[in-house]
Parts: sequence; structure tokens; C-alpha cells
Amino acid sequence: MLRNSIIAVAIVAISSAAGMSAAWAKTHEVFMYNKNPDNKKERNTFYPKVLKIELGDTVKFVSKSKGHNSQSDKKGIPEGAENWKTKIGKDAEITFDVEGTYSYFCTPHRGMGMVGLILVGDYKVNYEAVKALKQKGNAKKVYKRIYEEVDAM
Repeated sequence: MLRNSIIAVAIVAISSAAGMSAAWAKTHEVFMYNKNPDNKKERNTFYPKVLKIELGDTVKFVSKSKGHNSQSDKKGIPEGAENWKTKIGKDAEITFDVEGTYSYFCTPHRGMGMVGLILVGDYKVNYEAVKALKQKGNAKKVYKRIYEEVDAM
């Protein structure tokens, strides 16, 4: 019995030291819409566009409308983080285990401005580098508003 307790304490200590807080990790949702429910004029959108989470948290991308997915911007994620690309029209969960700023988009609607940011822990690690990335089309306009929102935080 004492041995099992010692092992359990050791596992918790190792998990905490490694930044793994599974017991406290949360799952957040980002919805993928054809029309923003709060602003019907805004089409092809993630909601929310900016999400601040803690290290070890999970983001569930929820397909509320057909034809959308989520894909990380290969140049817009922290060093050591893994890229992702979900299937169109399917819900998917991504767990974030590297601190930093993650830019992402909907593959078919990036040029229309369907983009977003996930800020993980100390997101400023690579925030300025992500902010400096060149964007095209409506994505440029949407990111401008997103960065204004983050800068005001």
C-alpha cells in the first residue's frame, strides 16, 4: 500500500515538473460557422477568433456548418509544436503542449478571412513573429483586427 502511494506521488511530481497538468486541463471549443451567429454579415468564421488557454489544454474544433476545417499555419506556430490539419466537416480535438501563439485557418476559406489565433500559456514567445507573417485577401484584414484585440489584452 505504501509503495503504491509513493509511486502515485512520484507520478504526480514528474507530471507537474514536465508541465503536464492533465487533472486540471480544460477542453475549449472553437465553432466553425458559415455565418457568425452574433453578426450574420460575417461569413466563414471561427468563433471565437482568439482563444487564450493554458499549457496542456485541448481545443475542440466543432463543425457547426458544412465545408470547414482547421489547419495550423506552418510558419505561425511555436518552435517544437506540431502542425495539424483536420478533416473538412468533422469535429476534432487538438491538445497544446508547447507555449506560444498558434495561427490557423480553414483550408478552403483562408482567403475569405476564416482565420484565428490560439494563445497558449506564455504566448508572447513567438507572438511578434506570427504577427509579422504576410497575409493575403480578407485574412489580412481579419488578422489586423485579431492583433488589435490581442494587443489590448
